Amino acid sequence: MKIQESELILNPDGSVYHLHLKPGQVANTVITVGDSDRVEEITKHFEEVEFTIQNREFKTQTGSYKGNRITVISTGIGTDNIDIVLNEMDAVVNIDLEKRLVKKALTSLDIIRVGTSGSIQENIPLDSFVVSKMAIGFDSVLHFYENESIQEKGATEAFIKHANWFTKKSDPYIIASDETLSNKFKSTKTRFGITATNVGFYGPQGRVLRLPLQDPEINTKLATFTYKDLFITNMEMETAGIYGLSKLLGHKAVSLNAIIANRVTGNFTKNPAKLVEELIQFALERIIK
Repeated sequence: MKIQESELILNPDGSVYHLHLKPGQVANTVITVGDSDRVEEITKHFEEVEFTIQNREFKTQTGSYKGNRITVISTGIGTDNIDIVLNEMDAVVNIDLEKRLVKKALTSLDIIRVGTSGSIQENIPLDSFVVSKMAIGFDSVLHFYENESIQEKGATEAFIKHANWFTKKSDPYIIASDETLSNKFKSTKTRFGITATNVGFYGPQGRVLRLPLQDPEINTKLATFTYKDLFITNMEMETAGIYGLSKLLGHKAVSLNAIIANRVTGNFTKNPAKLVEELIQFALERIIK
């Protein structure tokens, strides 16, 4: 059945509405970053960049790194943006945009998030790398899709009980990374953990400026939760959405996190740019390994 124009919106040049991408422009390996300025921090290492496309916060470059074709795309902040990026990237590779029909042979992308994050465990120091073995999402985006089959239901139920979760908030969900993909980034430089994907930067991550919190103990509850010997190690705002939508769409995903802050000690890295550059170089070498 054809997908209606109101559901799959295309620009006059035939590109998808927000990302402005066309078929053939997305490589099978995709690196996502939050900040559009970070796209070129990665592609500066490429031998060749085929094109640059930007619309709003969504900037895309596809090129070659040591002979391997890679797409780098900025998502902006939050799982609402992830909903746009994942669906439109998938449409570019898995929907015939001219006929508006889903292809019979589907393409599975490797999606690697390279981002910054704050640790909520004292023993995970500044300037370290965390690979998100699982992600716990506090947003509601995934609940708009049929998602029961991909959730780690036991972990989710255990967390809700552990945190005495406030029922007016969205139900948390826990999704695992792709095991094969995440194992590519196992090294002496990295630690595995559960990443908390929050719906905001201040209150949802336990920060207090002028507004009191509904649950002042939320970060302590996160830090003391364990599942299958994994702790919730860090907090950010995209990973769970990437994991959930990737699994539903048949893609593989993993999130790599440069720890720029430790919320327990209150410290912030002295040189975030240097740390991000180290993570980028580590990620690129592991991707092609």
